[in-house]
Amino acid sequence: MAVSEEECSTTKSQSSPSSTSVVAPSKNVHYLAKCVLKGSVVLHVAYGHLRSPSSNDVVFGKETSIELLIICEDGIAQSVCEQAVFGTIKDLAVTPWNKKFYPRNQQMMEKDLLIVISDSGKLSFLTFCNEMHRFFPVAHVELSNPGNSRQQLGRMLAVDSSGCFIAVSAYEDRLGIFSLSTSLGSDIIDEKICYPPESESDPSTSRSIQSTIINGTIWSMCFISKDLTQQCKEHYPVLAIILNRRGALLNELLLLGWNIRDGTICVISQFFEAGPLAHNIVEVPHSYGFAFLFRIGDALLMDLRDPQNPCCVYRTSLNFLPPAVEEQHFVEESYKVHDVEDEGLFNVAESLLELGDDPMCIDGDVADAKIPSKHVCSWSWEPENDNSPKMVFCVDTGEFFMIEVAFDSDGLKVLLSECLYKGQPCKELLWVEGGFLAALVEMGDGMVLKVENGRLIHMSPIQNIAPILDMSVVDYHDEKRDQMFACCGVAPEGSLRIIRSGISVEKLLRTASIYQGITGTWTLRMKVTDPYHSFLVLSFVEETRVLSVGLSFSDVTDSVGFRPDVCTLACGLVNDGLLIQIHQNAVRLCLPTQVAHSEGIPQSCPVCTSWFPDYVSISLGAVADNLIIVSTSNPCFLYILGVRSLSEYHYEIYEMQHLTLQNELSCISIPQKRLAERKSSSQIGLVDNGTVASLPVGVDIGYTFVIGTHRPSVEILSFVAEEGLRVLASGTISLTSTMETAISGCIPQDVRLVLVERLYVLAGLRNGMLLRFEWPPASKMSLPELLSHGPISSSLINASTVTLNSFGPQISSVNLSEKTKDALPINLQLIATRRIGITPVFLVPLSDSFDADIIALSDRPWLLQTARHSLAYTSISFQPSTHATPVCSAECPKGILFVSENSLNLVEMVHSKRLNVQKFHLGGTPRKVLYHSESRLLVVMRTELTGDTCTSDISCVNPLSGTVVSSYKLQPGETGKSMELLRVGKEQCVVVGTSLSPGPAIMPSGEAESTKGRLLVFHIDCLQNLDSGLMTICSKAGLSCQQTSPFREIIGYATEQMSSSSLCSSPDDASCDGVKLEETEAWYLRLVYSMPWPGMALAICPYLGRYFLASAGNAFYVCGFPNDNFLRVKKFAVGRTRFMITSLTAHSTRIAVGDCRDGILFYSYHEQSKKLEQIYCDPSQRLVADCILMDVDTAVVSDRKGSIAVLSCSDREEDNASPESNLTVSCAYHMGEIAMSIRKGSFIYKLPADDVLGGCPSPNTNADPFQNTIIASTLLGSIIIFIPLSREEYDLLEAVQAKLVVHPLTAPILGNNHNEFRSRENPVATPKILDGDMLSQFLELTSKQQEAILSLPLSFLDTKSSSKLSPSSPIPVNQVVQLLERVHYALN
Repeated sequence: MAVSEEECSTTKSQSSPSSTSVVAPSKNVHYLAKCVLKGSVVLHVAYGHLRSPSSNDVVFGKETSIELLIICEDGIAQSVCEQAVFGTIKDLAVTPWNKKFYPRNQQMMEKDLLIVISDSGKLSFLTFCNEMHRFFPVAHVELSNPGNSRQQLGRMLAVDSSGCFIAVSAYEDRLGIFSLSTSLGSDIIDEKICYPPESESDPSTSRSIQSTIINGTIWSMCFISKDLTQQCKEHYPVLAIILNRRGALLNELLLLGWNIRDGTICVISQFFEAGPLAHNIVEVPHSYGFAFLFRIGDALLMDLRDPQNPCCVYRTSLNFLPPAVEEQHFVEESYKVHDVEDEGLFNVAESLLELGDDPMCIDGDVADAKIPSKHVCSWSWEPENDNSPKMVFCVDTGEFFMIEVAFDSDGLKVLLSECLYKGQPCKELLWVEGGFLAALVEMGDGMVLKVENGRLIHMSPIQNIAPILDMSVVDYHDEKRDQMFACCGVAPEGSLRIIRSGISVEKLLRTASIYQGITGTWTLRMKVTDPYHSFLVLSFVEETRVLSVGLSFSDVTDSVGFRPDVCTLACGLVNDGLLIQIHQNAVRLCLPTQVAHSEGIPQSCPVCTSWFPDYVSISLGAVADNLIIVSTSNPCFLYILGVRSLSEYHYEIYEMQHLTLQNELSCISIPQKRLAERKSSSQIGLVDNGTVASLPVGVDIGYTFVIGTHRPSVEILSFVAEEGLRVLASGTISLTSTMETAISGCIPQDVRLVLVERLYVLAGLRNGMLLRFEWPPASKMSLPELLSHGPISSSLINASTVTLNSFGPQISSVNLSEKTKDALPINLQLIATRRIGITPVFLVPLSDSFDADIIALSDRPWLLQTARHSLAYTSISFQPSTHATPVCSAECPKGILFVSENSLNLVEMVHSKRLNVQKFHLGGTPRKVLYHSESRLLVVMRTELTGDTCTSDISCVNPLSGTVVSSYKLQPGETGKSMELLRVGKEQCVVVGTSLSPGPAIMPSGEAESTKGRLLVFHIDCLQNLDSGLMTICSKAGLSCQQTSPFREIIGYATEQMSSSSLCSSPDDASCDGVKLEETEAWYLRLVYSMPWPGMALAICPYLGRYFLASAGNAFYVCGFPNDNFLRVKKFAVGRTRFMITSLTAHSTRIAVGDCRDGILFYSYHEQSKKLEQIYCDPSQRLVADCILMDVDTAVVSDRKGSIAVLSCSDREEDNASPESNLTVSCAYHMGEIAMSIRKGSFIYKLPADDVLGGCPSPNTNADPFQNTIIASTLLGSIIIFIPLSREEYDLLEAVQAKLVVHPLTAPILGNNHNEFRSRENPVATPKILDGDMLSQFLELTSKQQEAILSLPLSFLDTKSSSKLSPSSPIPVNQVVQLLERVHYALN
């Protein structure tokens, strides 16, 4: 198709009449930044006894935070605590406890210390405080000025195995050695020496011969230990370093000695051998003089016992290692170097993660050569092995090996294993007690391995979502609880992550994985009024076990009386001391003995009796107080049973009524309490216990229960002893998709009756959907008015009854419809429907009350808040589970037992929030993700695909299952760069920008290279019928349909459709379309138009609803679809910048352009003259990573140096502006991490139940504080939200922050100046964004500590603080706590 183009110059022109006038700029912009998901990239690991002398603690250094965790017996890494450091970690290590230490603080006795070096320029000694549950500094030792200078100390750490000496190096030319004092107090350093001496730092000073010892880059270093029987100060420490001298091709090994008496550092010896490049030196523990020298292609075992004569005693080639017998979890590692076209993205990521010399360089040369030789990339020694040290190491191909150094009478022996495991190359390895190995991958999930029988066994993953390259925030308007779809990881570990708010759980107990084939779990009380459960019933395929609930779960099956050789279908307490077991052949009543429970019968064996149906098998059952209901299939009967006493300890089960069913039942649920005896005990406390809910007619008498049928339908029935059974209400389940096709699998799997203000029914379906039915408003009418409702067909077509006092088959047939013709069943109204997964939904109430919250089990567990309107639920931070049951005991009153991975897990939900992250493995590197609302699919752009000539594609992914529904493969050599959803008329299309040019996109100067690309337009079509026409379409070139990708776990995401009559939704809401729900319909991606593009299109965005903007190098175009026609793209205008454009965004008439040097530029487009006009420019040079416009005058921009800033226009009219007008920096914040994607939304770190907090007293707030929330995701895997505050709130919290940053309890633990760190890379005197991580520490303190901080005198505060509060104004503790709780949705 021909494309017309009307270009214009970017010179200033007068505003055209068609230009829309802009509103006044935003004033007094105040934000608070809160990291809701800390980075997951582990750069450093350490192991020691930090919490106590007996604890085995693992420390992960994550650049901007420290995490303490343990490896549990089941091989799962469990986090103990994680805290921000308000700085950048460069290295960390553990100083082991030494018997010669005598700490002044007895809480430090026999505990190891954590040593950290950071950009503060200090050497920080940290100890873990168990009372505060976090690390605190013991001492800070000044090393250098803050920053990242190459010649300043603070790059690398080495610790002597005895804990007496510490070495710190710079990137090059300098190092220092420190000896620890025995007091371990503020004067923790006894002596120190630096090379070169500080007096020689002046180049004009004459230097001795020793000043030429170190002249180059220090690659690695370690101490060479001596026998511990020697006194700590009676020998000089020996330090081995790998040095790359300037201009040298190979590295050399230097042995340095510190003569403590003379105060000098000297070279003891040098070792240099022509051959491969040496890169690491690693001491062999407990060997007193041996070390491994790792080189590219081989490893040398060095004998350094005589430091003056180093020699190699063993050599092994890494290129001829024993092959793997069996590859496990292996994914082929790709050595393809990442391109730098995409704004140099991966150069930034790799440099940042590896802490390279110039971490912000995006234009450095990248070698394309594949390294032919293997090299060791990570290693770890077995802990506490004094006799024969063993090391597990990983080479760059992902192969794991074990090497053992044995010392015996025959001399030294080195034993090398065959390949133990093959996976991804690991950046860090850590061997801990129990044979577990933490293996950390740089840009993918890590794992916990276990050394077992000479192999490494995969135990569990360690989540790493970094880098987050893009995200899409999906807003559900009714709840304002967004969930995020994020592109994470790089090839071959690229994945799609679903991030949502959730509830934390505390794991109390986990059994071994020995419970295969569990079919059901129940907890039973011995008496109706008992506060605690007495028994836990586990049903298996052909077995039943009963365990006592208490400190230990012991088997009491024989003493309870349940049949152990059958599968239990249901069980319960029918009366005090009377337990019911329902299995396929009978209903069994049991009286447990005193062996099983103290209230049991005083006999040696339990008393049991049974009821058997006639020639049919029981399929379902339910038990409640004095009522038993069972149903059969083929033929379909429903039996109502009762229990009566014959004599002491002797009871019988008798039939009160049975009915023939028209439709087979799928589930039965009887409330444990009768509605007439209801008591409110809401789990979340949002319902007034004094509120009396109005009950529909007929519900408040007799026994009311609910059933689900294969019709499918849900029906509410009532049983009255004298009148029999009658149907009160019925709701037919008939759901259709958006294409008017019936949704399959709508049979109820589980149902529950809930009473909170009104009576309603919850139904979990077998297809993963959740429904809510309510009585229609007409049900509140009088009985005569009810008769006007038309009848519905019931599942019950005839009935037989038995008189209560009779025993035997004295049956009189009664037709139910005749008996109840004066009270016709009510049609239940379907209020809300949701899909929470793709597997059947089970409903587990947390207590017996009618308003108890409910756990919904599908692909993953959810907590349903029954007191909320519609369907409100929150993700539970626990793995997918097949069964769950509440466990209430004196030791654990709010326990929940989950069955997961064939093990029993006793947990307790805690009132704290977290973000839950679920993974779908996609392969390749996912670069962009969009949510297509019409198809409910995700559109994902992937690059670096393997196994085909195509390396990039556009895919439609089902967010429920991770299935690739449809994909379009780009041309060979073509790479996707940008993607955006646009609305053309009434339809949506996907516009994709690509690159057809290899090589870099940006010159070293920041200007754009000459490149070519394409602009592609796609449409997502829905097929109503899977006929031959589909196969014809799918066979088109470049299109493949219904491809499935492997994924670790199938996790559903939450979507809701509200009926038009829902009390919680508006008819105008876009999500309201009756009760039609999405089914897994046939959608496919169709290319409708393509055109050549004059450069790489790194950015695309919609504009004014009828145009879109697309970049090409340093130019950007205003484009559109004439007459809303997909088949033609027209260029209307072009604008140019000086440097490569990296981002485009628009709001109303305003256009914000970000480039790689000049920062953010504001443009306006004049439609009549078809010209672009530059209005404002950035006051600072800025390498833009991403940008969004909050309104026409306010932009939020992130840069490649880890900062985020809010820029706004001045107050004057746009007509008087000029291209030289600068934007104003309203506020700024240094994150220390690069935010590659920022979005605007209401992604709130909260629980739905926390809405009640909104009514707490707080400073004056004029608007919704979450209306303009900003969400940022970073290369290190962090998610940071920026919450707008009022001026009063800002001033109050700023005053609190000024006190927190200097108080010893809350000051940065690495010695950073907080104000300097958060102001880094930003202009002087720029207003600051408040630090939510610093402020949140206030909520962790006791009341006395809070008061002490707020009463801190002014002399302690930072004089640069700009708080507007009066110095004499007292700060009320309650007001601060309430405000922080409201902002952070956390508890004090």
